Amino acid sequence: MQRLLILSVLLGAVFGNENFVGHQVLRISAADEAQLQKVKELEDLEHLKLDFWRDPARAGIPIDVRVPFPSVQSVKAFLEYHDISYEIMIEDVQSLLDEEKQQMAAFQARALSTDTFNYATYHTLDEIYEFMDLLVAEHPQLVSKIQIGNTFEGRPIHVLKFSTGGTNRPAIWIDTGIHSREWVTQASGIWFAKKITKDYRQDDTLRVILDNMDIFLEIVTNPDGFAYTHKTNRMWRKTRSRTPGSLCVGVDPNRNWDAGFGKAGASSNPCSETYHGKFANSEVEVKSIVDFVTKHGKIKAFISIHSYSQLLLYPYGYTSDPAPDKEELDQLAKSAVSALTSLHGTKFKYGSIIDTIYQASGSTIDWTYSQGIKYSFTFELRDTGLRGFLLPASQIIPTAEETWLALLKIMDHTSKHLY
Repeated sequence: MQRLLILSVLLGAVFGNENFVGHQVLRISAADEAQLQKVKELEDLEHLKLDFWRDPARAGIPIDVRVPFPSVQSVKAFLEYHDISYEIMIEDVQSLLDEEKQQMAAFQARALSTDTFNYATYHTLDEIYEFMDLLVAEHPQLVSKIQIGNTFEGRPIHVLKFSTGGTNRPAIWIDTGIHSREWVTQASGIWFAKKITKDYRQDDTLRVILDNMDIFLEIVTNPDGFAYTHKTNRMWRKTRSRTPGSLCVGVDPNRNWDAGFGKAGASSNPCSETYHGKFANSEVEVKSIVDFVTKHGKIKAFISIHSYSQLLLYPYGYTSDPAPDKEELDQLAKSAVSALTSLHGTKFKYGSIIDTIYQASGSTIDWTYSQGIKYSFTFELRDTGLRGFLLPASQIIPTAEETWLALLKIMDHTSKHLY
């Protein structure tokens, strides 16, 4: 018993003190526009402190929301009064967090090489940065580490560059973890990095890609937020910047780009999970990428990886106007999803952001597409809501494996259509 108590204290010190006991995740089904508007009324009631994992976008699309324990009965009563159906997706969020903490605590041994690194568990920011250094040391002819900026709180923003030589070559950009709580994305990014070094000489498709292009991989796109999810609040989504005149912290870094900035599909409320910020590129984490992409000038594909929902998306999110390259993007998405499904049978939907999920202004790939990067895609990885942002570590490797097959399709197509 004493050992268990000591472990509990240690876990609390390592993983922070935000408590989610009794918090439930409800899946709400709004049958029509009238019910959808009622759900949006809930979203506006800040005292309930609801955390929408899937926004109330349109009738017929499931709405997932984390409800703090003090608000559970009120929210359920509201839904039942208006005859809005719902189901409990997660009975107690804290119980899943406890499982996650215990799993991580069981794999704390420091890796001495990338071969002994544990890809089947979640890792802290320091552990990921140590992994990056190991990978660079082991493959100096293929991998280098670039610092593209510093976060709001002063942390370095690192990107891995995979290159077989040459200067000013066309390139592919992949980022993971722009929303800090989406841990399976950063974990997948680690796996992708190792996969590239492992397969470069034995996978003909990857070899041809790297013989013609560089790959940039930003594993932790929101370092401040990611560190905060480990130390204080596992459910943190945004950056950690401060907004003058507000006690609320952070900006949604996927609503901060200069593409339809501030339009419908983002919030002007600093307390909202989709707060777009004071102006486009206000977040240094976003501005660092913007400056890098602009200066590079030859990024040909830009892939931003999120979770969850099992989707592959292309522009646009802020407008219903079809992208000029919609037909090609749709066919490529179809091919990538087919490759992904072939491994474990995981089903993905694909299409434009606005048609497939909801309207979203100021998003990453709408900006990259506007800069002439035709092959701009966003992934939403596993699952479809059963565990949501709390995907078990046992699903990290299967998720990364299947996603890699889709990435290869996109990268291969890009390398064959450079000019």
